[in-house]
Amino acid sequence: MSELRELYQEVILDHSRHPRNHRELAGANRSAEGFNPLCGDKATVYLEVEDGVVRAASFVGRGCSISTASASMMTDIVKGRRLEEVEELFRRFHELITARPDPARQADPALGKLAVFAGVSEFPVRVKCASLPWHTLRAALAQENRPVSTEE
Repeated sequence: MSELRELYQEVILDHSRHPRNHRELAGANRSAEGFNPLCGDKATVYLEVEDGVVRAASFVGRGCSISTASASMMTDIVKGRRLEEVEELFRRFHELITARPDPARQADPALGKLAVFAGVSEFPVRVKCASLPWHTLRAALAQENRPVSTEE
């Protein structure tokens, strides 16, 4: 179990140090801003949605390693997915990081590499870090015209 935890930490650190899709998206037709006042994480998520499919996704912002890695991996996994699939991914990811650890949930093939965040549930203060990009994503999809806060 220790080796698996180390592997998970390596994946999170890699995405934190070298975030994927970390840029403004020129063709974005949806975006939202998010803020975690507890630790100062900020994220703006950009999406290009066409015919009910997320064609492209990116983010900019600053935050802790968990927040940055979550945004990086989230923008990778939602590309090419239908909006209903993205909503289901949100639900599964949120359950992964908020529920008691469950090996079956960690092995959920729909989550893929997002399983590295399973240990976050053991640190309640970090749940908001991991979930900030996801709540911001939902706000962008819903075209909400207000910043998202993890304190709502």
